[in-house]
Amino acid sequence: MLLSHVGIQRLCRFVCLACLCGACISAARAEIKLIGTARLEGTSVDRSGLTGKLEGDIPQNRLGGISAIEFTGNDHEYILLPDRGPADGATTYLCRFHLFKLDVDPSQTPSVMATLLKTTLLEDESGRALTGSEAAIDNDQSKALRFDPEGVRITRRGNRQGQMFISDEYGPSVYEFSETGKRTAILKVPPRFKIARPAAKAEDEIAQNTTSGRQTNGGLEGLAITPDGKKLLAAMQRPLIQESRPPKKAQDKRVGTNTRMIEIDLAKGMTHEFLYPLDDTKYGVSEILTINDHEFLVLERDGKGGPEAVAKKIYKIELAGATDISQHETLPAESIPDGVKPVQKSLFLDLLDPKFGLVGSSFPEKIEGLAFGPDLADGRRLLIVAIDNDFIAEKPTLLHAFAIDRDDLPGFGW
Repeated sequence: MLLSHVGIQRLCRFVCLACLCGACISAARAEIKLIGTARLEGTSVDRSGLTGKLEGDIPQNRLGGISAIEFTGNDHEYILLPDRGPADGATTYLCRFHLFKLDVDPSQTPSVMATLLKTTLLEDESGRALTGSEAAIDNDQSKALRFDPEGVRITRRGNRQGQMFISDEYGPSVYEFSETGKRTAILKVPPRFKIARPAAKAEDEIAQNTTSGRQTNGGLEGLAITPDGKKLLAAMQRPLIQESRPPKKAQDKRVGTNTRMIEIDLAKGMTHEFLYPLDDTKYGVSEILTINDHEFLVLERDGKGGPEAVAKKIYKIELAGATDISQHETLPAESIPDGVKPVQKSLFLDLLDPKFGLVGSSFPEKIEGLAFGPDLADGRRLLIVAIDNDFIAEKPTLLHAFAIDRDDLPGFGW
């Protein structure tokens, strides 16, 4: 069978990636099993105590839009983090996080039970409420109130124990919060990630920023913290403007496969950057989760749901040996520069594998959150995968619980 020109290009690219990445990481060996799913109805309410309606007649206290999940390390309690709210930043939704108890027991029916314990609103250092409204901008980032929370991690060790870090897609930024929801610090993100002219409307922002910085709706999406609590790894959803090509259709996103990860040293404030190669220009990174100080799980997916979904994959990546690309002001849209080694990646879990029974017309578009929970009674690791329902009343928030054999995570550092 003859390959098309495009097919030959893609084949060559994957061959080059294999050579550059070095030896492959071994894929999962034992069977990963779906234990069960907790279902939170789209009409559920939170414990914020807010009343009234948002723009679009949506209740202020609607529970939904979960973009990240994090195990607190205490009992069976997790943080669930909503994003900027309904309607893609068009409402004055007040940003918040939820504390849930998630009980997982394969011997029980139902095997996964979720109970909402508390809702906490997020605010800046002055006590002003942070909002998902894209119009809440300011030339001084420290004074801007617009916030699009996408990743959350908590320190369980070290001198920042109990502190919460949240990645912001708007900035892109990484903020530190106390357990009361007050912002306590803004962490350093290199200037190349910032856009020059934030705008109150996405279409205006796209038109006004064509040379550098994060793409609109393509900023810091995933966040991980090392077990010792000393470093964060923040993942960009899509390539930077300067590292991607304009699309053929004006309404489409810029295209590229070279996206960046930022390693932040919490004590020194120093940053390093690594190249994560996406499988396709249509895909993006939704989450990153720590295995140990050099291995991570990365959630890479397309933007389709139901029968159109083709990529909802969790990869295992290795940072050891990857090139620090901090000195590379720009990267090509797709090819790997000479002398640069991207992170190694291998497939760990494919959510579209028919054996899990998740595929079908109702398969969700937005697989968003990953968290390890306490080990199961039989010793297997517990992985929770969270689904974002976009605050749509007809769609539930789903929390899938997977059991992973200990041999599949031999370097597990928690």
